[in-house]
Amino acid sequence: MRDASTDFSKLGVTAYGISFDDVALQARFAKREELNFELLCDPDQIAGKKYGTTRPGGAPYPKRVTFVIDPAGVLRHIQKKVSVRNHGANLVKIIGDLRKATPSTEAFGTQVSASGIKHSFLVTGSITAIIGENCEILWRVKGRSRDGFVLPNGNVLVSMGNNEAREFTRNGKVVWRYKLSKENKELGTAVRLPNGNTLVVERGKNPRLLEITKKGEVAVEVPLQPDSNNGHMQTRMARKLANGNYLVPHLLGFAVKEYDAKGKVVNTIKTDLEELGGRKAENWPFTAIRLANGNTLVNLTHGNKTVEFDPDGKVVWRVDNSHVGGRFDDACGGQRLPNGNTVITAYHQKKKDKAKLFEVNRKKQVVWEYINPKLNGIHELHVLTTNGKPVGPPLK
Repeated sequence: MRDASTDFSKLGVTAYGISFDDVALQARFAKREELNFELLCDPDQIAGKKYGTTRPGGAPYPKRVTFVIDPAGVLRHIQKKVSVRNHGANLVKIIGDLRKATPSTEAFGTQVSASGIKHSFLVTGSITAIIGENCEILWRVKGRSRDGFVLPNGNVLVSMGNNEAREFTRNGKVVWRYKLSKENKELGTAVRLPNGNTLVVERGKNPRLLEITKKGEVAVEVPLQPDSNNGHMQTRMARKLANGNYLVPHLLGFAVKEYDAKGKVVNTIKTDLEELGGRKAENWPFTAIRLANGNTLVNLTHGNKTVEFDPDGKVVWRVDNSHVGGRFDDACGGQRLPNGNTVITAYHQKKKDKAKLFEVNRKKQVVWEYINPKLNGIHELHVLTTNGKPVGPPLK
């Protein structure tokens, strides 16, 4: 590592070493070995436990493992076999290869925030890509897409426009896939569940939720009641709840329905309320997010508004174009951030000076926006970092 410091600098890489020693021992070791990179102390083995480098019995020294983390805070590579003699040179090659897989380092759009907010984020729709805090494209694959998440292991799970759910590595390799059944028309949702299954939604003659195993087998099937035979308009982004039920937006039904595991509707939130403009406003629910307080945040596409409903379906908060200067234009995807702000997509926005993504706080003030004249049609998003810090598990 020490001997590769010049090459690391050329790549813009910062190296850290972590051990379970205290500060005094670290300082003596660094001086003796003439180390030219920072050493971090982890005497309580907190980082070691999180990264899986502790040894049985609480041994006072960690396993030798190297982790490569990209500017978006995503783990890109784990090196478990470490040869001290040529480890630095090997890492230079590995990082160089990862950089070659990155499509572009040029700015792709502009982030605007009076308070200095910068996000990195995954976008799906007309483009399937991860965009960094400096608007560089960190990762991209060809093809249109619908739903998508960056997984904890750094891979990207996407529902592609060709009706196939795929898990990609950062090098673009497909390591898991599920293809739409022949009887149906479209594949929508793609969500990796805590049990390792992947939740997908099929729309068409047999609308249903499916949990697919790692082997591509159907583990759970839940029939849906979409209020329409129009396969394209039956559902959008379904999510599994902590109680084991499923939350499903039904566009033409003007309803967000909660299903149990047998397909019974146990609760319905109506989006065609008169106070929201009724059905004339075309308040089609697209993204529905169950919040920690039990409320449900819903993006209403053609209705151009985002609404928070309480468990009884009453409106407790809403934001629309009267609050944000006309930035809403087909509100498809959305994400509630840990600070209570909400990031919203403007799928149909084609004006060059208008935001394709924007963030509002609880006071309905726009605090951040992403403007890109070259990009139209952002379907969904996953905010990954804010000013260099990971956002955490997404509410989207």
